Amino acid sequence: MDLNDLRVFERVGALLSFSAAGRSLGIPKSSVSRGVARLEAELGVRLLQRTTREVMLTEAGEVLLRRCTEIMGRVEEATDYIGGVASTPRGLLRLSAGIGFGVNVLSEQLPRFIELHPDVSVSLDLSSRLSELLADRIDVAIRMGPLPDSGHVAVRLGSLSRHPCASPRYLERRGIPATLAALADFDILELPGLDGRPRRWTFRRDGATAAIEVRPRLEVNDALTLHRMVVAGAGIGVCSGYLCAPAIAAGQLVRLFPGWSLDPVEVNLVFPSRRDLSPAVRAFVDFMKDSSRRADWREDLSAGE
Repeated sequence: MDLNDLRVFERVGALLSFSAAGRSLGIPKSSVSRGVARLEAELGVRLLQRTTREVMLTEAGEVLLRRCTEIMGRVEEATDYIGGVASTPRGLLRLSAGIGFGVNVLSEQLPRFIELHPDVSVSLDLSSRLSELLADRIDVAIRMGPLPDSGHVAVRLGSLSRHPCASPRYLERRGIPATLAALADFDILELPGLDGRPRRWTFRRDGATAAIEVRPRLEVNDALTLHRMVVAGAGIGVCSGYLCAPAIAAGQLVRLFPGWSLDPVEVNLVFPSRRDLSPAVRAFVDFMKDSSRRADWREDLSAGE
């Protein structure tokens, strides 16, 4: 079996497009089609269903894609590892993070990182979706909040405080909520919930806990966009400290219920495996851990171990 044909199939299966796979690999679409055809002929099964509009994996194709993704990942790990035996970080480092974290943290940290490691190139994917590390060939992802049981390795960087905020313009128009329960009478902005469950903001003060159920007037699946909508006067939203602190200092936001606190959100570096990490991945993990310990990000980021 030709490893190149497996590589071609893996790209088609991951991208569900012959054209996109060709662009990713730098080869013509016709070569992609021939590679998949050879693989199907050798295995004696159909791996992909093709129509004029879409490409879909068959059951056999889904099974092979999972195996191919693992194989390609291991090949790249081995190549990077051998290439960096001298412990010099080099090669392409693929990162994934949320838009807000990328704009407000990585935009400052990555220039320092590539200055320290001139032989490393970085590809940063900023998206509100959760990338599939193996399928998307992500070396390190920055994740906030609870982590699903994925079998990946996580390194805790710290935690980010969260604060309920609104713009002065909104509060002038609607008034200031006098109690936590009064939030029910205001426009709430929130991230999408899990499995349609009711959204609750859990406040704590001096050992007391108050769980307030909120009904969002507006939902958005990106924390930075939510923050900007709160600044624009759309309503009350919970914003991460590293986003809202500058806006509060500039008079663009008002922090509500300052005597109460919300549970912070954990920040983790996530990567597929701790074994045979390339020097570039190790260098980035160490760099971000050191950065969090030195409180380079925001004052409210509590450094993790």
